[in-house]
This record gives sequence, C-alpha cells and structure tokens, in this order.
Amino acid sequence: MKRITWERVTAILLLSPSVLAIALFVYGFIAFTAYASLSNWNSLVPDFSWAGFSNYQKLFANQRFQIDLRNTVSFTILFLFACLVIGFFLAYLLDQHIKGEGFFRSIFLFPMAVSLIVTGVVWRWLLNPGSAEMGSTGINLLFDKLGLGFLKWGWFTDPVVWHIPPDSGVGQFLQQIGLGFLASPLVGISAGVVSLVLAATWQMSGYTMAMYLAGLRAIPNELREAARVDGASEWQILRLIILPLLRPITLSVIIILGHISLKIYDLVVSMTGPGIGFSTDVPAYYMWDTTFRGNHFARGSAIAIVLLLMVAVLIIPYLVWTNKTEAEL
Repeated sequence: MKRITWERVTAILLLSPSVLAIALFVYGFIAFTAYASLSNWNSLVPDFSWAGFSNYQKLFANQRFQIDLRNTVSFTILFLFACLVIGFFLAYLLDQHIKGEGFFRSIFLFPMAVSLIVTGVVWRWLLNPGSAEMGSTGINLLFDKLGLGFLKWGWFTDPVVWHIPPDSGVGQFLQQIGLGFLASPLVGISAGVVSLVLAATWQMSGYTMAMYLAGLRAIPNELREAARVDGASEWQILRLIILPLLRPITLSVIIILGHISLKIYDLVVSMTGPGIGFSTDVPAYYMWDTTFRGNHFARGSAIAIVLLLMVAVLIIPYLVWTNKTEAEL
C-alpha cells in the first residue's frame, strides 16, 4: 500500500472544494432539471408528482418547438459554413505575409472582444428596415444612398420562410427517393435567421481566422516548396496538402462554434426576440419564455434537457476522438 504523504493530502484538500462545488452546482442541478422535466411542475407551487415522458411528448408535438428546431438547424448550418469559409479566406490572405498583417489581424479579431448582447444591439440598428414614415435606416439607407434600392429588404422583420414546395419538381423528386421530409414546411430557412447569421458570423469569423492562421503557420514551408518543385499548382497545394493538414483545426472550429449555435440565446434576445411567427425563435429563448413567463417549469426543464442532449451529441464524440488520438500518440 502506498504511503499517504502530506503532499497528497494537501492536494486532496485543495481540490475537494472545487470537486464538491462542481458536483453540486453542475451535475447536481442537471440531475434536478432532469427530474423536474419528468414531473407535473407547471405553476409557481412546486409539484414533483411523476409525469413520465409526457412533457417531452407534448414538447415535440408543439409547433413552436418544431419551428425552433428548424431555426436552430438552419442557423447552425449557415453559421458554420459562413465562419469556415470567411475565416479560412482571411487566414489564407494573412498567411501570404502581406504588409500590415498585425493591423489587419487585430481588426479581424476585434469583434471577439464584443459581447453578443452588444453585437445584437448594433446589428439590430444596422438591419432595421425603417418604415414609411421614418424612411430607410441602417443598411437599407446605405443601399438608397448607393442607388441600390432594389436590394432593400425587411431583414429580421420579414416573416418569410424559404423551403422546397412539396408539389414542385424538386419536392416530388425528394419524395420519390425517400427524402420527402426535406420538402416539409418545417424544413427551411427563415429570413430572420439569415439576419442572425450575419451578426454571429461578423463576431466569430475572426476567431475562425485565428485558428486557421495558427494551423497554416504550423505547416512547414518545405512541404509547399517540395510540391512546387514537383510541378503542383497553388490550387493543388491547397487542396491536397493544406486542407487535409487543417482537418483537426476544422473539426475543432466546428465543435466550438456548433455548441455556441445550438444554445444561442443572448444574440436573439438583444437583436430580434422570437420574431414574427417565431421566425427567429430558438429553443433557449423558448425555454426562458415558458419557464419564467409561463411558469411551466417542467416543460422548461424538458427543453433544457433536450438542449443538453443536442450539445452532448456534438461534443462527446469529439472528446472520445481526442482522447483516443492522444492515447495513440
């Protein structure tokens, strides 16, 4: 048996408060939320009588929650795609050792220093379409000044949802190949979500740029020079050498930005709210609304657990892959 040293006892004593605090305030509250989601607590007076999974059944049958899931999926896909493309493009430009690289790097990273609340307030003004009495404002005013009035748009005030009509040629083809659900009205992209994507991409594309720039600087120049000597074009170097070597960076960015997008709340609160017809509503906002405004604590707890599972599905495989990779090294 190993002798217990004072150093070991001291380490245990120092770590014990943090371990106990995490066990209570993180995992303990998660367990309490899960239990509350299985109860009948739908008023200010706690009611922990057993309800089973009826709250989850009612939740997924709720049209607002279905719209929220649609908005979350479309926001996540557009947000990740925009950040990856813009972030890599900026990083690739900076990797060419242009003049003023430090200045441009600081400019691209600046939005990260701003909270999502501030970002939402600023972009709410920029994307405010104006009115007939006040005239155009924000970006629409800029379009007017540039003679591009045809580009004016309602932005987050536009309730339109773009989806594939079931009776269209594409919709009928999807039904024939067993993907008819993609032509459902609950599958699409709302105009309000596009406005949220613009604001979120402005804030987080700089972070993506920094990640990719670090990855590009870690690639030895000898690999690129050897490829050029062998006659490879710059496009072939990018496609066959750089992008494959940046796959771990891409995966990390997808995981980090993906979990941010799944639980987005503060940007929605400060910028759009639930929107017209819940066009910009998301599960996190619905959870707050139904819990603290409607006092439906069981339903709110069910939404929280669904959000936790959505994030876990994204993060747990990444953690398993990371630990497996580190073990092999």
